[in-house]
Amino acid sequence: MQITEIYRSLQGESSYTGMPCIFVRLTGCNLRCSWCDSEYTFTGGRKMSIDEVEAEVRGLSPFGLVEFTGGEPMLQEREMVPLMRRLIDGGYKLLLETSGERNLDYVPSDVIKIVDVKCPGSGEGGTFRMQNLDSLKPHDELKFVIADRADYEFARDMTQEHHLDGMVASVIFSPAFRKDARGARDSSHCLVDPQDLANWILEDKLDVRLGLQTHKYVWAPETKGV
Repeated sequence: MQITEIYRSLQGESSYTGMPCIFVRLTGCNLRCSWCDSEYTFTGGRKMSIDEVEAEVRGLSPFGLVEFTGGEPMLQEREMVPLMRRLIDGGYKLLLETSGERNLDYVPSDVIKIVDVKCPGSGEGGTFRMQNLDSLKPHDELKFVIADRADYEFARDMTQEHHLDGMVASVIFSPAFRKDARGARDSSHCLVDPQDLANWILEDKLDVRLGLQTHKYVWAPETKGV
């Protein structure tokens, strides 16, 4: 496996926000989102065996929450699936952050998938594999990162058309952060004002969650490994 970093921090996104978590960040991504804050994962990293990844995770904590993220973890599906099964059998609770562009049929059913459906403003709209809706479990989550009103309307319409709020545990609308954000730990870096996004959600009576990347408010937004 090609791994960018493994570290322990607090969950900054999803309904698990604020919980201690071990992050396994894989190297490589086939998408190029305009607001991407993890371009450093596109290349490099270190080659590790499944045994080495498991050992490093266990060294950070013998139990608890683990998230696989990237990049795009499912580009390394051949190694990911057996590793996820091994960690589940070892008592860990697993989250998988994925764009949903890859087939998710073979992800172990106990893994909580957090599927980041790309909106038009990302430059990668239309890459979500619609068949993956059939692979979602009630404990999974869908996320839309929103850069403007057009992105919001895309997320709203898809949520309503496919009744996503009744399909998964949470549908999350999250303001996109500027990828060059530095210094201030506040919403001034958001591409869409969180207050505007909150008002749109309320006006349209959506049963979705407003999500903020809390790690960018706890630490400086450019900080890596948190």
